[in-house]
Amino acid sequence: MRTTVCPYCAAPSVVERPPSLDRPAPTFALGFSMTQPAAAERVKHWLRTRHPWSHSGLKRAPLQDVRGIYAPAYLYSALAQTEYSASIGENYTETETYTTTENGKTVTKTRTVTKTEWRSLSGEHAEYVPDVLVTASRGLSNVELEHIEPFDLRMLARYEPALVAGWVAEEPSLSREECLKMARAEAVDRVKQRVNQFMPGDSHRMQRLDTQLSAESLEVCLVPVWVLAARYDPQKPPLRVVVNGQSGEVHGKVPISWVKVALTVLAVAVLGLLVYLLMNQGGRP
Repeated sequence: MRTTVCPYCAAPSVVERPPSLDRPAPTFALGFSMTQPAAAERVKHWLRTRHPWSHSGLKRAPLQDVRGIYAPAYLYSALAQTEYSASIGENYTETETYTTTENGKTVTKTRTVTKTEWRSLSGEHAEYVPDVLVTASRGLSNVELEHIEPFDLRMLARYEPALVAGWVAEEPSLSREECLKMARAEAVDRVKQRVNQFMPGDSHRMQRLDTQLSAESLEVCLVPVWVLAARYDPQKPPLRVVVNGQSGEVHGKVPISWVKVALTVLAVAVLGLLVYLLMNQGGRP
């Protein structure tokens, strides 16, 4: 942890450790915009509106251990230069003649069909990929962070110990290389989406996409996250829910009620059987 509280006087303080390669000092921090009561209300609404097969206890689950955490993340930017080749499809219509059987006789008819002409296209694409955010915490997975993104990076401030004093603030617990690998993968995926978006034609098949990243920047940023525990069943571990401390976006792995799933499958099977019986009886009850 980067912050602590004195056990004698409850005074908050920040632990300033010497930075290292895998535990560098934060460069930026984002402040909390959402209060603890507001985050709790967001979670209660989220629990009430889950899918029909979620555990029944979610709607009345009490919230426990509501904590605001400054979670460490790496903010990545890079210049991406991409070479690509693709097949571009242009649709056109033709009228074709075909034969079919009607009332025991062979008849000739016409129909309009859509066909595709394929052409090759290759080229280069260059862009700057900014603001890729990946977790640097083993406690907050990158999947969870992605689900509560985006954060408003326009509110970034230079890190000062006073910004996090009194809050729980975590040091990076993932290595720099692990985070760099995740950030590069996300950057390449963004470039892939962008190249696919500007492909001409009615359809396309990407054959080659080779992206090289350069001028990379990787800085530690502390992001605000509310973490809550929902006790939906006294016999099971609580559901962990994370909330974006700026936007209030909520994420958690909702437990499924297999009893509800079984009842739904049974109801569909009974309905299908009734329809089958009615059809076999010519629609007569």
